[in-house]
This record gives sequence, C-alpha cells and structure tokens, in this order.
Amino acid sequence: MRPPELLAPAGGLDKLKTAVRYGADAVYLAGQEYGLRAAADNFTPEELREGISFAHAHGARAYVVLNGFLHDEDLVGLPAFVRLLKELAVDAVIVSDPGVASVVREHGPLPLHVSTQASVLNTAAALAWKELGAVRVVLGREVTIAEAARIQQEAGIEIEMFVHGAMCMAYSGHCVISNFTQGRDSNRGGCAHSCRFSYEIDFGKGDKTSSYFMSSKDLEGLAVLPKFVAAGIVSLKVEGRMKSPLYAATTTRVYRMALDHWKEHESWENAPWESWQAELRRLPHRDATTASLLEPAGADSVHDQRDDLKAEWGMAGVVLSASPVRGILLECRQTFTRHARLEALPFRGPALPLRALEMCGPDFQTVEKSRPSSLLRLPWSEGAAAGQIVRVALT
Repeated sequence: MRPPELLAPAGGLDKLKTAVRYGADAVYLAGQEYGLRAAADNFTPEELREGISFAHAHGARAYVVLNGFLHDEDLVGLPAFVRLLKELAVDAVIVSDPGVASVVREHGPLPLHVSTQASVLNTAAALAWKELGAVRVVLGREVTIAEAARIQQEAGIEIEMFVHGAMCMAYSGHCVISNFTQGRDSNRGGCAHSCRFSYEIDFGKGDKTSSYFMSSKDLEGLAVLPKFVAAGIVSLKVEGRMKSPLYAATTTRVYRMALDHWKEHESWENAPWESWQAELRRLPHRDATTASLLEPAGADSVHDQRDDLKAEWGMAGVVLSASPVRGILLECRQTFTRHARLEALPFRGPALPLRALEMCGPDFQTVEKSRPSSLLRLPWSEGAAAGQIVRVALT
C-alpha cells in the first residue's frame, strides 16, 4: 500500500520552496485572482513560472486553486489564465464551481480537483463531479475517514482530506460573516476570520453573555494518521497558505517523518508520536481537535476563548548559505539577542542548535541584536544548509 500524498500550503514563493525542501509531495498555490485567500502573498505569472519549475525540478507536483465563487465579470480573464497554467504544466487545478470547471476543460484541459468548498459529502456528488471530468475530490470537512474511504471506493475517484490546520465553523467554509461585519466577501477571497471574534449573546430580560462560540479549535490529525493510511486516502492536505515559512517547514517536516516511518517499516510500531506532536505544538496554535475525522464534531471542538495563539518558538530567519569556512549566513525575520536560543530545522533529522552568542554581521563584527531583513553570521554547525528555516525560542 502506497502512503498518502503529503500536500502542503504555498502562500508565496518562499513558502513553496520551503514546503518542497521539507518533503512535500505536492503544493497548492494561487495566482493573483480566482482563489479564496486574497490576503495571501499569492503568485504573479513570473512567480508561478519559477515556483512550478522549482517544484517539478524537486520531484513535487503543483496544484493551482481556482476555487472562488465567481460572477460573470470575474470569468473574463479566466481563459487566458488557464492557458498560462497549461503552458506551465500545472499538475491540476482546484475548482468549486462547475462553470469554472467548464472553462478549464475548454481552454486547458487540465486535471480537475474539486475543492472542499463544493461540499462533496457523498458518493453521488463525487460521481457527479467525476462525470464533469474531475479526477479528485477534496471532501467537505464534515466527512469522517471511514465515510471518505467508502466514497473513494464506490465512486472510483481520488479522495483528498485535510489533516492539519485551522478550521472554519461554517459548513465546508461557506461563511458570510465577513460580508456583513467587514464588507469583505468570504467566498470570493475576502474572509476576515470574523468567527474568531467574541460575540455577545442576548437571551432577553438583561441576560447577556459574551462568547467565542463560533471559533473552532485547530485540526490535528497526526494521531489518526494510521487510520488515513489504512483507509487508503490518496492525499492528506495541510491548511495554511497565509501562515509563515516556519509553519510550512514544521508541519511538512513532521508529517513527512511520520509517513516515511510507515513507508520504511510498514508498521507504526515504535513510532515517536510524542516527539512529532511536540514539534507541532511548538508552532503558534489553538487547542487541537480531530474535528469530524472519527465522528461528527461536537461542542468540544469549539475554541471558546480569546484567540491568543500559544507558541514556544518563532521564526528567526532563513539560512542563505552555510560552510565550515564562512559559517552560516542568516537572513533575519525578527529581532533577537545574542542570548537567544536558536535552532535550525534540517530537512531530515532532529533540530540543530546554533550558537547565537557568537553572532556577528556580514563583516564579522560582533552584533548584540538582530534586526528584521538584516543579515547575520553564525558559527558553522554540522548539518546546516542553505534553505533551512531557523527558529528562536520565545520562552
């Protein structure tokens, strides 16, 4: 049995390269239009060309999202964009609208994946999309792993499921709260995450209470990875195109290590679950839930507190070069001092401690504190390499 595809988020070119370097089998990304994450960096045509080429050169696939719910005026430029994606040899496009799918078939064609936004929850819906030319369905998040396995078998179509990341309280993400609170259309790329706010509930007669009742805990499917594998689910998707390169590196790295363990041993025996989970929890995160992966999500999946994300580590920077002679050249992403605790994340293997106490500028002059967008030199450490993400302890 083949392990599932590990599909990682690529909100920008640097995140795409990070996810691929850390072991993603595929990445999903968006152009400047037609997706549901308008606030992400997204990709210009030139960046699409570079990113897709980079993914292919490293043996990874690239899927482009066209999953916004579009009006006629939005469709005007879509044929030209589809032709560009065809020229760039995109491996698939992710759609939620049958009209968009028809444009792709006419001007591509390109393999069609059906977005979770289409709310496919049953075999009949999967078969209907298959008749429209889809080769894969990203099921609605309300479907359990067992239901997904049955749909995949009975419909004869590839199934993709979310395994990790932020969750939307609305049915398959069909939320319009931001439309009314912020004037931003959630289903056309403008979600403002209004569900994360505290709302006052008025029960009448002066009886009021404030609550975060619409905010969900974060999905963490690591513990049920054996069930995904046993069910034969084709692809496991990590949410997070708007999150940091540290997030892309950490989530991809952990799930890659877990899937590689199964691939090597064909068993989960002696798998270091606690170590893998600890790595995930070092990222900024809400409390975790398995949502509907095992059974329909209940009240315990609600994140009923202020949305202050817990974090042990932040992103310090990216290694630009590393050699025993000239040490490690780091592009800094935040401020930290010489007394900070730094670790590089190798593409494989355990985290690598770095010696911040000896940090200096590019000219080898001692530096007391880093600055964002500045360059620093750190002493050489065996295993350091260009492209690695460096994290800094926050506590």
